[in-house]
Amino acid sequence: MKTFIESGRAAMGIEFGSTRIKAVLIDDKFQVVAQGAHDWENSLVDGVWSYSLEEIEAGVRDAYAKCAADALARHGAKLTKLAALGISGMMHGYLPFDADGKLLVPFRTWRNVMTAEAAAELSEMFKFNVPQRWSIAHYCQAILKKEPHVPQVRWLTTLAGYVHYRLTGENVMGVGEASGMFPIDPETGDYNARMLAAFDAKFGGSLKEKLPKVLKAGEKAGVLSERGAKWLDPTGALQAGAVMAPPEGDAGTGMVATNAVATGTGNVSAGTSIFAMVVLEKAMKGYYPEIDVVTTPTGHEVAMVHCNNCTNEINAWVKLFGGDYGSLFRESLKGDKDCGGVVVVPFLSGEPVTGVSDAMLKVVRKPESAFTLANFFRAQIYSAFVSLKIGMDILLREGVEIKSLVGHGGIFRDKGIAQQYLADALKTSVTCMSTASEGGPWGMAVLAAYAASGAQEPLEDYLAKKVFAGAASETLAPTEDGMAGFDRYTANFKEAIHA
Repeated sequence: MKTFIESGRAAMGIEFGSTRIKAVLIDDKFQVVAQGAHDWENSLVDGVWSYSLEEIEAGVRDAYAKCAADALARHGAKLTKLAALGISGMMHGYLPFDADGKLLVPFRTWRNVMTAEAAAELSEMFKFNVPQRWSIAHYCQAILKKEPHVPQVRWLTTLAGYVHYRLTGENVMGVGEASGMFPIDPETGDYNARMLAAFDAKFGGSLKEKLPKVLKAGEKAGVLSERGAKWLDPTGALQAGAVMAPPEGDAGTGMVATNAVATGTGNVSAGTSIFAMVVLEKAMKGYYPEIDVVTTPTGHEVAMVHCNNCTNEINAWVKLFGGDYGSLFRESLKGDKDCGGVVVVPFLSGEPVTGVSDAMLKVVRKPESAFTLANFFRAQIYSAFVSLKIGMDILLREGVEIKSLVGHGGIFRDKGIAQQYLADALKTSVTCMSTASEGGPWGMAVLAAYAASGAQEPLEDYLAKKVFAGAASETLAPTEDGMAGFDRYTANFKEAIHA
């Protein structure tokens, strides 16, 4: 492995999550050979959730440095060059730059629920759901509010797009990430021309000139430049020249990490936020504010149910109870199927899927509720999935067939617990693979390797034949009492949030 790494044959994926930036190095068998992470948190600045450019730079450098140190510690290998590199991150948000590359306002992340007026106007104009967190909603809201920076905007991007630009000088974006900025036409694989024309007619200018160029998985998105290598690794050890994959969003890397990019497949990605992706076999008949339509990294339409809140409260309460996730998750198994009437509302920020516009953090119980540790912590885990269930029920009413889902994220690390609760919540079987806790950074590393390979076969075939052939997995089916219990919990939850 030392020779493999030092010869520059490894691929790396770096993903910017909401609470962690993680770098993963993989070999030619797609196995993780080194990794490093940097913990960070967004800040609420003047009512806006944000990360500074300085935090972005320091964080990615630290994650990379720790990955390089891990390669040295585990394999005695000094990391000086890469075959391929890919950047992914939390989708959406607003990063507007002027002609000189100056950021005009602090980064507005996906978490901000401040664009209701623009999102509603765009959705009606396009006859297509534009969620509040999408980049175009933020830009449109700035226009409607006549913010002073608007006339200076020359280009827009996302967090992953910004970091990719720093590494390559290229303002480009993977189609999956781009589909969270502005709607994509699946026939062309580019921004929807009809909607672009409608936007320009309403607000003036040429919006497409401000948006990143759209690329599909497998296309090369430039190379790591000398300046970019120095920016990522200030020690100067990292050499330029690595093939760069199109930057993608955490939704796309989640689909790759779960082998869910072909039509009819689906996945659930659970972390600080949670979202389900179902690759559509045919277009939906209507549009709904609770359902995003985005794309896979290859451009297939995907119905996405995105919820802003998932594991924040679990993390906070586990820390309060001493930090042992495993014992508390196992304790939850002793709880009642409906959590004994105990309800946890975990909304650190607003949750549009449920109609809640502001933060709401509370534990609710009635006098007759069975308030035990098992029920309390089962309610904590249920709370991570209940908003998703409310959104997914809309897909079921639309006639979208969900045959099975693949779950990934740290919440599934303790075997068979959260996985079973999710199966009961969504009334469908849930599969977890051996890579389930690796998640997005590993998926981005796979996309980087795919780009460097020349992409001679469709991504679906590449994943099925090369990446996941023989991969270990376990599937759990929903149970009758589990489904009934989660339905009762959901009814109690809806009562609690509207009380």
